[in-house]
Amino acid sequence: MNISRRKFAQLLGAGAAAAVARPALTLAKPPVKQTSANLAGIVRLSSNENPYGPAAKALQAMTDSFGLACRYPDALVDLLAESIARVNGVPRDQILIGDGSGEILKLSADVFTGPVTRKGGGALVVADPTFEAILYHAGYAGAEVIKVPLTSTFAHDLEKMRAAVKGGLVYVCNPNNPTASITPRKELSDFIAALPNDTMILVDEAYFHYADSPDYESMIPLVKDHPNLLVARTFSKIYGMAGLRCGYCVGQNYAVERLRERQSWDSVNLMAVAAAKASLEDPDLVSNGRKLNSETRAFTVAELEKLGYQSIPSQANFIMFDAKRPVVPLIMTLKAQKVEVGRLFHAMPNHMRLTIGKKAEMEQFLAAFQQVTAGSAA
Repeated sequence: MNISRRKFAQLLGAGAAAAVARPALTLAKPPVKQTSANLAGIVRLSSNENPYGPAAKALQAMTDSFGLACRYPDALVDLLAESIARVNGVPRDQILIGDGSGEILKLSADVFTGPVTRKGGGALVVADPTFEAILYHAGYAGAEVIKVPLTSTFAHDLEKMRAAVKGGLVYVCNPNNPTASITPRKELSDFIAALPNDTMILVDEAYFHYADSPDYESMIPLVKDHPNLLVARTFSKIYGMAGLRCGYCVGQNYAVERLRERQSWDSVNLMAVAAAKASLEDPDLVSNGRKLNSETRAFTVAELEKLGYQSIPSQANFIMFDAKRPVVPLIMTLKAQKVEVGRLFHAMPNHMRLTIGKKAEMEQFLAAFQQVTAGSAA
């Protein structure tokens, strides 16, 4: 049975009281995490995760919601959607919350791509390389997948992407994964304005909070004028919630409702929603996370440059650098030394994607990388 939002808030307060009575369950001040990875001494720099984890306020919110684990999350999802709408300056009905932004990508592929013989079907147009998940989903939907190489500056080649459009969906990851590069705001906004209304565009802003270039800008403000625009965000990156799974998209009501029709009911768990809402209300989380990442990223790039390796300018919490040799053997050799780095991206076989961890982790990577490349031509 559904409960009212007011009742939900009351229960949340009761959950907090119960958590105080059961201090052994609290997550607000967690002990040193004993995961299988760090017990084995593994340095995990492979998945663009935030090594600092969720904010203390998010952990406390999870603790406070323990007593609500028996309830469906509808009421808190609605509260989170209102918070997201307020933060982004859009109406509540333009928000869809998903099981990570990965669910948003899957829904977009399911709804807006497919065989051209199917009503509403069409091709998926993407950059190459880019985040692959939506390519797989579109392929399963029976859609043609059209890959357009990045420009020489590692931006999306929007002119060629526009020429390749066949209805369906255009996917723009900005900042782009795996290159950590951006497509300039003016070029992207002009591209959105030029696309026909029967072609949807999904801009994936998973790494939005890390970008600080004056040439970068969120596309969320354009949603009000473009019914064919969706913008995806996630709590997995700067908010440190990759394992909790919570994301959302912003779009005009008609597009959002088309996605909602294909979404599983209650796909987002209550703990994730509670942590996400608390994260939005933490005024220092984003700025502190950006600062920590920026400092460690600069250190890592500088050390690689000393070794003779150039990185693509990064606007994210990872870098991609030219290893000057096929990267797969390096990936495997580093893994044997308990250092995990990013996977192969076929369009750039000599480039390594490297997540920015804590400084000590980056020092471990640099030591291992020097060891595995010693004696080989750089």
